[in-house]
Amino acid sequence: MRSAASDQISWLESLSPWPEEFGLERMRELLARLGEPQSAFPAVHVVGTNGKTTTVRMAEALLGAEGLRVGAYTSPHVVSWAERIRVGGEEADLEAALARVRADAEAVGATQFEALTAAALAGFATAGVEVAVVEAGLGGRHDATNVLRAPVVVLTNVALEHTEVLGTTREAIAAEKLAVVEPGALVVLGEPEWEEAARAAAAAGVTIVSGSSSGLAHAAAESFLGRVVDPSPLATVHVPGRLERIGETPLEVWDGAHNLAGVGYLLARLPRADWVLAVSVLDDKDASGMLAALSPLGGRLVATASSSPRALPAEVLGTLARPFFEQVEAVPEPVAALARARELAGEEGAVLVTGSLYLLADLASVRPSCLPWQASASG
Repeated sequence: MRSAASDQISWLESLSPWPEEFGLERMRELLARLGEPQSAFPAVHVVGTNGKTTTVRMAEALLGAEGLRVGAYTSPHVVSWAERIRVGGEEADLEAALARVRADAEAVGATQFEALTAAALAGFATAGVEVAVVEAGLGGRHDATNVLRAPVVVLTNVALEHTEVLGTTREAIAAEKLAVVEPGALVVLGEPEWEEAARAAAAAGVTIVSGSSSGLAHAAAESFLGRVVDPSPLATVHVPGRLERIGETPLEVWDGAHNLAGVGYLLARLPRADWVLAVSVLDDKDASGMLAALSPLGGRLVATASSSPRALPAEVLGTLARPFFEQVEAVPEPVAALARARELAGEEGAVLVTGSLYLLADLASVRPSCLPWQASASG
């Protein structure tokens, strides 16, 4: 017999990950039923294409070190659903958070992300957080997180992604993401070209920093507090699935770079080696572009498919990879694909697992000890 705790997770996993159409009506109705928990605390709202999770976790660490009780909400997860909701620097009681919202979520027909977002916001209100650092899921304007009272908004960067929903140009996508800015909010930008758009969105002030997650998080914390913040806690932040060194030897790195921009960031930070790649890519990404960019790392690739319903089948990904790699094998099951990549690399080779955070989540059951390599902007 399954426990009540596993029943809550099973219920969450049974919900549709995508709405029939995007909009905030269900989310607002759900929060009204829950007593408007999002109004109980101010937030730092993090939007952008890449680097959101790392920026959230770093801002969480900085604000927590300044004595605040901090909530943090990120997506997707790598090790378990529980890592998405944190309070006071620790994972929250996810089962209790889901139980708190389940009946009302079912009543309004909430999606998976809406239910989880509501669970996070209600959990933060119950825990009495003084600030929540919240990662947007997709875009901004119609995202379930666009219900916050956010005096600080961070736009990490903008790349072409989800163009069927957000628009076909970087300018259009930036406008969708910056639609979360409320009049009078302070905006932190990782790319200078969006300053005019941020001011047009009625930002009271704009800070432009380098595109690093650490710089964005530090500027966000100082913008929120209105004073200088000690950056030293950044050194302790370890985010699963972002440039992680797996074990000590042989060389193996896991990184959830899930689009071309994320791959570019990853390539600049890997040591020179003859890498064997284990890769899964979602069907709405530029898979050919990602594979071409990854090809200088080595000539061998194992194509696989994460459990996401949007994952390209392993054979399809393998076909796309063959123009760029000398040896391509399609192994549909992720654990078997990782084992094959390790076999090809041998004791002296190097393995890179990348292309999707969902792939890393599927490998959680065989996840060995992990060491932080360097904060990545891939997720």
